[in-house]
Amino acid sequence: MKLLRQPIRMHIASVGTSKSCFLFSLAFCGLLLLLIPTFQSRAQRADVPQPRPQVGTSYHGTVPAGSAHTGDTDSSTGFNRSRTQQRRPMKTELGTDDNHTPMMKVDSKRAPERAVGQSDFRFRDKLKLNDIFIAVKTTRKYHKARLELLIQTWVSQAKEQTYVFTDGEDKELRMRMGANLINTNCSAAHTRQALCCKMSVEYDKFIESQKKWFCHVDDDNYMILPGLLRLLSSYHHSQDVYLGRPSLDHPIEAAERVKSDGSVSVKFWFATGGAGFCISRGLALKMSPWASLGNFISTAEKIRLPDDCTIGYIIEALLEVPLTHTHLFHSHLEKLQKLPTDTVLEQVTLSYGGFNNRRNVVSIVGGFSLAEDPTRFKTVHCLLYPDTEWCPKLKPKNRM
Repeated sequence: MKLLRQPIRMHIASVGTSKSCFLFSLAFCGLLLLLIPTFQSRAQRADVPQPRPQVGTSYHGTVPAGSAHTGDTDSSTGFNRSRTQQRRPMKTELGTDDNHTPMMKVDSKRAPERAVGQSDFRFRDKLKLNDIFIAVKTTRKYHKARLELLIQTWVSQAKEQTYVFTDGEDKELRMRMGANLINTNCSAAHTRQALCCKMSVEYDKFIESQKKWFCHVDDDNYMILPGLLRLLSSYHHSQDVYLGRPSLDHPIEAAERVKSDGSVSVKFWFATGGAGFCISRGLALKMSPWASLGNFISTAEKIRLPDDCTIGYIIEALLEVPLTHTHLFHSHLEKLQKLPTDTVLEQVTLSYGGFNNRRNVVSIVGGFSLAEDPTRFKTVHCLLYPDTEWCPKLKPKNRM
């Protein structure tokens, strides 16, 4: 019996040991299973590239042209990138500097192309004379008396950019102007209907031209081309820009005819056509519903006013774009002799008095006497372009 009990005890002991090892193995494997995800997550986090710290960029539109800038300039956008205010978002707000020049403060979250300010050098046009459509309104009877002087003077410097709108065919003038002489076939009468007829053709021709700026003058205006380029370069053609000089010191009030029998009163500023005015292409395109393809004439009939008033009505009353008043445009309605002599060549347009006021001219001294140059246009021209063939040459002083 003793011999039989010993093997049985040894078998039970080996079974117990194997069972303990099996349980320990299960426990160890379970522990490993619990720890594996922890090791994996740490390894994954170590492999994932960390994001770079973001550096905010603020765009500045508050510095007038010609001012000094600090910080780097982003060549892709043209915006000034300041290191000192990179983390400060800016709001969009229109303000003025000490010279009452509008300046746009730009929100960095908004698209750069919308942040266009008059004095913002980044959005000024790199303007050439060929970007401007200059329309001269005249009539057949003034081709010799008025238009000839313009062709001899300032138009000679802008032949390709100047378009003459008249009401009768002139073979001699056609030979000189070519396709830039446009016979509107409008009436030669000086009525609001005839004036609006010509302006309607001017507008359509400008839109067809694809040029950036539309500038209108009369046949008794001298256009100072350097001054014109300087003025228009202060703006961008995609802005809503209406530049000119009112002939009144208050907005005009007109009775706007509506579809019913009644009418409503409307007030607006307008730039007098006698001094000239300029309109950006961006604004001119918005005028299309009331100005294109003959609509200008029907729009004028609603207020029963002339062409320059109708331009102001469309822009100020209908589109709600304000006229930018400038004293650089001049008409025969002003006292031109009061214009300071040293500023004459810095203007944009000049004019002269009519038959009843021949002395109403700019006071400027040059190579022509008042009898030789009653309008003073030749004198102004020779001061601007002294190499012109017909300009008097300065005599050299005799040396002692």
